[in-house]
Amino acid sequence: MKFTKMQGCGNDYVYVDGASEHIKNKEQLVLAASDRHFGIGSDGVIFINPSEIADFEMEMYNADASRAEMCGNGMRCVGKFVYDHGLTDKTQVAVESFGKIKYLDLTVEDGKVSKVRVNMGEPELTASAVPVVSDSEQAVDEEIDVNGKKYRMTCVSMGNPHAVVFMDNVADMKIEEIGPFFENHERFPNRTNTEFVKIIDDSHVEMRVWERGSGETLACGTGCCATAVACALNGHTGNHVFVKVLGGEIEIEWDRESNLVYMTGPATTVFEGDYPWTE
Repeated sequence: MKFTKMQGCGNDYVYVDGASEHIKNKEQLVLAASDRHFGIGSDGVIFINPSEIADFEMEMYNADASRAEMCGNGMRCVGKFVYDHGLTDKTQVAVESFGKIKYLDLTVEDGKVSKVRVNMGEPELTASAVPVVSDSEQAVDEEIDVNGKKYRMTCVSMGNPHAVVFMDNVADMKIEEIGPFFENHERFPNRTNTEFVKIIDDSHVEMRVWERGSGETLACGTGCCATAVACALNGHTGNHVFVKVLGGEIEIEWDRESNLVYMTGPATTVFEGDYPWTE
């Protein structure tokens, strides 16, 4: 099986052209390929397929082989993949993910895509749609008890669920201890991604993320979008925010008038190869 290893701010996935590679046991492949000791090593696997409603479809799996609705960093890399591999010559591309379409603007330098701006669509704040169990219509600055400690969270869906938690210090926190308790908390019917955020100023924040199905990752595009929305909702920042993650920086703009979130960041090819998969 031919594959391309790509990363967006360190959020790395194995990319497979689903039109030319026909994999029957995708979940088994994802588990094997994602393994950082015995496989290729990644936060998951993304298949790039034909689509009847867009230019391409992104079929994304976390490292634990669970299917995910959306991945912002993955979406940017899909844009780079399809252009760099000659699957399109357009610099404006529509990509379907879980039945919803995202629109990408590609920045091309020396014949290759270097940066991608994605219209990530509308943030969903209704608690039942995130989904998160709440007595309020929206879970904004709401208390949650996690493993015996109280936190305050703001919940946003960017096509997948996020709980944003503001903290004074994220660099020294033991995310591997608290992350799983948030992810599997009973208030999140579909589990959740959790962003732990420190405010730097009115346009810069620092964020660490515990991703549902993958653990801590170096970046999360949808998580950066959810973070920016939560920051603005709680009056911590304006609507244009630069989110510093472990793997770099992602720029987020929430157009409040149109209620659309735009994400801009890099997309990088790491290497390409053949993986010995016959199933």
